[in-house]
Amino acid sequence: MLSLNHIFKSYAGTPLLTDISFTVAKGEAICLLGASGSGKSTLLRMIAGLESPDSGLISFNGLDLATIPPHLRDFGLVFQDYSLFPHLSVNDNVAFGLKMRRQGQDKIAQRVASLLSLVNLENFGERKITDLSGGEQQRVALARALAIEPRLLMFDEPLGALDKKLKDGLLNELRNILRRTKIPAIYVTHDQEEAFAIADRILILYDGKIIREGMPADVCANPQSKYVAEFLGLGNVVDGEVRGKLALSQVEGTKDGKWRVESKYGEFVVECNHKHTKGEKVHLLVRPDYRAAKSPQGERSVLPLRVSQQLLRSPLRTNTLSGEERRRSAVNKITGVVTDVIFQQDKYKVTFDNGLYVYLSEAPKPGKQISVRVRVECLS
Repeated sequence: MLSLNHIFKSYAGTPLLTDISFTVAKGEAICLLGASGSGKSTLLRMIAGLESPDSGLISFNGLDLATIPPHLRDFGLVFQDYSLFPHLSVNDNVAFGLKMRRQGQDKIAQRVASLLSLVNLENFGERKITDLSGGEQQRVALARALAIEPRLLMFDEPLGALDKKLKDGLLNELRNILRRTKIPAIYVTHDQEEAFAIADRILILYDGKIIREGMPADVCANPQSKYVAEFLGLGNVVDGEVRGKLALSQVEGTKDGKWRVESKYGEFVVECNHKHTKGEKVHLLVRPDYRAAKSPQGERSVLPLRVSQQLLRSPLRTNTLSGEERRRSAVNKITGVVTDVIFQQDKYKVTFDNGLYVYLSEAPKPGKQISVRVRVECLS
C-alpha cells in the first residue's frame, strides 16, 4: 500500500501543497482531480522520486521511500506525451525496462508478446513508433510501464492529446487492464469524465489541499463545497441568505433542518444538517436534471427527477403525488425567459435569461417564459 502522510511542498517560498495525506490500497485506482497548477503532477513526481517533499513521509508497504532512487522503486509512469523512443521499434520500446534489468532474451520476448496482446497491439511489434497513431502510441507506453511488473502505476494526463472517441476507447481498456492486473494506480487529470470513468476513489485538489475525497457517486451526490460543485459542473451555484428556520406546520413532512433561504432568483426551502443563523450567507446548488410531466389540465410543469422516476409505471399526472410531494413541488421554483436550447444526447439543456439552466426532456421555444421546479441543496 502506498501512503502519503502530511506532505508539504513550496516553490520560491510559495506553498503549492499543504498537508496532503492519502493512501492507495492494493488493486485500487484513485484519481487526483484538479485544475492546472493545483499540484497534481508534482505529487506524482514526488511519489516517483523525481522530486522531494519539503516535509512529510511517502512510504510503500511501510518502507520510507525517501532514500530509494526512482529506478529502484519499481513504479510505472505513463505521460501525456508518451515519452517513447522514436528510433526503436514497438517491441524494443516495451522491452526497454526489461533489458535494463538484464532479463533473458526468451523471457523478454514472452513478456513483450503477452503485453502487446493485453493492450490489443498484436502484430505491431516490428512497427516504428512514428508509424503509429496517438492511441496506439499510448498503448505502447502503457505496455512499457507494465513490462517491469510495477508495484504501482502512475498516469499523468495520459489521454489529454487524444480525441474523444480514442479517449473513451482507451479508458475502457485501461479500466479493464487495471482490474485484471490488480496493480494499484494513481491517475492524474483535470478532466472529470476521465476521472469518473477510471477511478474507484476521487481526490479533488484545490489551493494545495484535498478538499473532497470519496467514491465518484458520493462526490457527485454530495459535493460539500461551492468549488467542487462548480468544478464538476453539477448545476447552478447561487448565493443566498438564511431568512430563518421553517416551522413544522409550514411544509408537510418537514423535519428539523429546513431553512428559508433568499436569493436573487427567489426564496428556496433547503433541508440540510448545517447549523445556520438568520442572516448567514450560504451557497446553494440548484440541480439541473429534471423530467417533464403534465398537470390534469394539460399544463406543462417539471418535477424533480427522483419524484418522476417513482411515477414512470403510471400516467405522469400531478394528482398522483402525495400531499407532501405536492407541497414540496409548490416551492423551489426558478422562472425565466428561455434564451438558449441545446440538445445533449437524450435531453435538452435550457438556459434562462438570468443565467440559470436546467435539463428537460422536451425543448421549449426560445423567448418563452417558463417556471421549473427544482431541487436545491445547501453547500455551506
